[in-house]
Amino acid sequence: MWSPGEVGGLQLVVGGALIAIRLIDPRDRGADGYVACRGGLSADFRDLARSPLVVMPNIVLFSGSSNSDLSQKVAEGIGVELGKVVTKKFSNQETCVEIGESVRGEDVYIIQSGCGEVNDNLMELLIMINACKIASALRVTPVIPCFPYSRQDKKDKASSLRAPISAKLVANMLSVAGADHIITMDLHASQIQGFFDIAVDNLYAEPAVLRWIKENIPEWKNCIIVSPDAGGAKRVTSIADHLNVEFALLHKERKTFNEVHSMVLVGDVKDRVAILVDDLADTCGTICLAAEKLISAGATKVYAILTHGIFSGPAISRINSLPFEAVVVTNTIPQEDKIKLCPKIQVIDISMILAEAIRRTHNGESVSYLFRHVPL
Repeated sequence: MWSPGEVGGLQLVVGGALIAIRLIDPRDRGADGYVACRGGLSADFRDLARSPLVVMPNIVLFSGSSNSDLSQKVAEGIGVELGKVVTKKFSNQETCVEIGESVRGEDVYIIQSGCGEVNDNLMELLIMINACKIASALRVTPVIPCFPYSRQDKKDKASSLRAPISAKLVANMLSVAGADHIITMDLHASQIQGFFDIAVDNLYAEPAVLRWIKENIPEWKNCIIVSPDAGGAKRVTSIADHLNVEFALLHKERKTFNEVHSMVLVGDVKDRVAILVDDLADTCGTICLAAEKLISAGATKVYAILTHGIFSGPAISRINSLPFEAVVVTNTIPQEDKIKLCPKIQVIDISMILAEAIRRTHNGESVSYLFRHVPL
């Protein structure tokens, strides 16, 4: 196998014998352009020794301005430094991005979440992708922990037939900008992967959620996993199966896009710990109405676990007004300011999941292991 050796070289271990191959010493390269190997080689490896040396491109990791703390943690998990990039705005509010180092022939990853100033951050990401692509990067992979416009994934019959499918538009924009591959987490609808003509890895927070439940809820064996809408039934049944507990769901009817009219509970939560699980919460109207419904139905405690905590508008005041034991989110979106206003908010760190996904993608390994396990 290959392993790091002395400075400027690699070590090839073959059957217990150590064979050193220097990479940067031009004297090791013969007139024919091949690298000469020192040490005894069996006949099976003589062809390998006479083959041109193939060097894998380096990982270059850039951070957008949406979630720099997560980007730094991912970089530490991979063991690389964040690349140099300068982002600024002109006086007319146009975004300008300058890549501060060479990316020629490199494997580039850009971390940018769809949160905060969503439109500005999306435009910044598109410009960064294009800047790296025209600078001759070998491959450019946007890492988008929270995919922007993911809720606009279809034409709802309850809305206008002239409504846009904005998630498809964002997919087209990323592809045209030059993205070769997408890494994201817990898409609002997994079918969004089909909007792309390039590879998409949709990671899941579920393994980290399962670990949090077992470590932080003493009564988890007597809990019931609840979906606040019918669309999340598959998500909660998977978690319930792993915990070997029951599940329930709430059917909701909306008046408008961000306002829930009524809810009907399907399942028995009496004298149980109820754990609401959803992919995201924006104004928190859904999970707060669900919590009220569960408490009135006899639940002893209510937790809410969400992958993406947007918490816009009246979200924080709504959470503070209800007896949640905890509202748990991942750090796909920065939560520092929200935690100061609401001590019930707790954060699961998913940086190692993203870091391992990047490492596996770079090395050409499968990422499906991450669907069931949390990397240490």
